[in-house]
This record gives sequence, C-alpha cells and structure tokens, in this order.
Amino acid sequence: MTYYQKNAMFYRNFELGNLSQAESSLEKNPKAAKSKSKLLYFLNLGVVTSLQGKYEESNQYFEEAYRLADNYNRNYAHEVLAFFTNPMVVDYKGEDFEVLLLHYYKALNFLKMGDKSAALVECKRMNLRLQALSDKYDSTEKYRRDAFIHNLMGIIYEANGETNDAFIAYRNAVEIYREDYQKMFNVSLPEQLKKDLLRTAYQMGFYEELTKYETEFGFKHQAQSGTGDLVFFWHNGLGPVKSEWSLNFATSFRGGQVIFANEELGLRFPFPWEVRHNDEGRRIDALAGTDFLRVAFPRYIQRQPYFEGAELRWQNQIQRLELGEDLNAIAVKTLRQRMVWEMSKALLRVAVKRAEVSVLRKNKEYGWAVLLNAVNNFTEKADTRAWHSIPHSIYYTRMSLPAGKHAVDFQAYHNGTPKTWNFNFEIRKGQTIFHNFHSLESNTQIPNGYSQAW
Repeated sequence: MTYYQKNAMFYRNFELGNLSQAESSLEKNPKAAKSKSKLLYFLNLGVVTSLQGKYEESNQYFEEAYRLADNYNRNYAHEVLAFFTNPMVVDYKGEDFEVLLLHYYKALNFLKMGDKSAALVECKRMNLRLQALSDKYDSTEKYRRDAFIHNLMGIIYEANGETNDAFIAYRNAVEIYREDYQKMFNVSLPEQLKKDLLRTAYQMGFYEELTKYETEFGFKHQAQSGTGDLVFFWHNGLGPVKSEWSLNFATSFRGGQVIFANEELGLRFPFPWEVRHNDEGRRIDALAGTDFLRVAFPRYIQRQPYFEGAELRWQNQIQRLELGEDLNAIAVKTLRQRMVWEMSKALLRVAVKRAEVSVLRKNKEYGWAVLLNAVNNFTEKADTRAWHSIPHSIYYTRMSLPAGKHAVDFQAYHNGTPKTWNFNFEIRKGQTIFHNFHSLESNTQIPNGYSQAW
C-alpha cells in the first residue's frame, strides 16, 4: 500500500470537507507521531486544524513539523537498511517546497490572529530556507528560488510598515517570476505584484526605479488614499498524489560493470561490480543469472482543480485572483529533476536484494533462496510519501476598500458557471487584513484502492 492508501480515512474525510472527522482520524493513530512519516502527520494536522479556525493549535503542529525538518539528521543505518528493503524505512525529511510551505501556513495563521510580528519571524525563517535552497543547487534549471514566497514576504513586510524590505522582496519576486517561473512552471508575473512593486518604490522615494518599472510594465503608479487593503489567498483544488510505477530492466556484465538497461526508454545505468571466479575458473558473481529486474519508482497522480478561476466582488469593483504558486507543477518538476538519481538508488537496491538470493543459490540453500526472493518482491516499493493535503495552486489578489464593514463576494468558476461564497470584513484606514480560503473540489477522484497502473 502507498502512503496515501494507508491514510485513506483521513484523506477521504479531508477531501469531502469533513474536517473534524479528518482530524479525529489522525488523532486516533498516536503511533504516527513517532513513525518514519511523523513529519507528514504534523503537517496534515496543521492544515486540517487551520481550516477549522484553530490557528494557535495549528501553529503548534506546524512548529513541531518545523523542528523535525530543521533538526533532520541522516540515519545511515536506516539508509543501509533501505537497500535491503525499501526507502520507506528512512525518516521522511520533506520536499524543499513542502518545508517552505509550512512557514507559509504558519504566517497565515499568525496573520489571522492579528500577530504581524510573529508572521515576520516566519518571513525570516522562509528567507533562510530560500538562501539554503539557492546554495544547494547551482543550476538555473532546478527549483531553487520561490517567487511566491518572496512575494508573500513583501506583502507581510508592507503590512507591518517595513516598506523598504517589502520593496526588496517584491523586486526579488519579479525577477524570479520572469527568469524561473515562466519557463519552468508556466506561471506569469502577476499584475498585482507589479502594482505592489510600483507602490513601494513610490513610497520609498525610489523614483529612478519607479520610472524604470513603469516603463517595463507599461502603466504608471496610481496613488490611493483613505482606504485599507484586503489581501485574499485562494487555495484551489488538491495537490498531486504520490504513487509508484515500475520498469523492467535487463542486466549484462561488461568490463567490471553490471549494466541495467531499458531499451524502450533508452535508459542505461552502469554500476561497478567485481566479477570473481572459483578455483576452476568459473564465474561465481552473485548477480549471475539475473537477466531481468522489476524496479519500482515514485510518480505523481495529478489532480485537476474543479474551478478554473475566481474573483472578488464588492459593489462595482471586480478583482480577479491571479495565480501566484502552482504547487502541482513544482511537485512534478522537482521529482522529475531527481528521477535519474531515484532510478539509480532503486536499481542498486534491487541489485543488492538479488545478490543475496544468488549467494544462497550458489550455496545450494534453495529453500531459503525462494523465501528471500519472495520477501524481496514483497518489500520492493517506491517512497510514496508526500504532503497530500496541500492545494493544487495558490491564487491571490489585493482589494482596496474604504474604512468600514463590507460584504465581499468570492466567486469561483467552473465551465463559466459561478459558485459564490459571502464574506464580511472590517477595513481600517491604512491597514491590511488577510483571509485565505481553500476550495477542495477536484476533477480527479483518487479511488481508495488505486493500482500502480492508475
């Protein structure tokens, strides 16, 4: 069973919007808090409690997840064991984007509680994570910078009155959207971000840069007074589900190497392998006779959102929400980036398993060889752990409103047909308030017992 299947009760309730039942299903499994997947246990609890408005409790779970991710230490004994079983025996450390995202959720929780100072702390933590991520990868083809997180940092800095830091964060976000996101994820520079960058440049008196960006963007900064701002984040749909798939590889020995090859996909993976001979000159290599291998690898099942777009409406003002982060695309991209490495590890894992069987056969311990081969086949699986309760994508907008209490409509569209939710907000002059909303609907339903071929 995959990780998603093992936690089917939680995901079924979560995806149907039965949030209290989803939370309860997690709490009924206290062993999960000490398992190899404990990071995901706390991340899921953080999401489901946040959606119920339990912001303080949610942040306690996210803080525990942060502690686990920040203090992650490789257990070499477990990593060796993984080559004899499967990678699920190693503690899950989280994808880079997942660790960044927990800070995003924490910051939103603090903003909902009105604690902007604590939200700024999460900004600084996010900034440290981003610096580490940039240092980790030197290729511009890899996910190593996050435009939306820089954008979020700018929004929070500006709401807290730190306009200079906000301008820097917005400027960084513009650069990353242009240089990375458009090419890798097909996510364009949001119009709202352009307006935010011009506004903070104007407020800081950076008139040279203001003129530069006005020329680049094709419009001028429009000053507003006597208003406050509503920043609205829309979490649309559900992120991809990690499953597994398999390939058959043929093996051959050449020049001190064992070569695993799949001709259909043009894949070849050589490993150094010592070939030994007995006193009679016959080869006694442990992998002899291993002609074909089945190897399991992780893959994502993508879930398409039910809604294609959304907007905020207040009186005659209509504000379209813009795509800021495509988490589905980031998840798929990061997995593909390391697929060669995943294949290499998986092939080495299977080779080690088959070598054990071959040694038993060589020693004529055929019964044990049959049993070990069955165990190896049973334990061969990919690492299917992932944070499955995140949205497919994040949209946002900023709406300027006069001071006072206002009813604002949120409309999401499916095939041109709107579905409306009503919200009430109290706006204060010169202040920014925040709200986030997650529509869980998806066009792709994952069956509880989905197969590897799904």
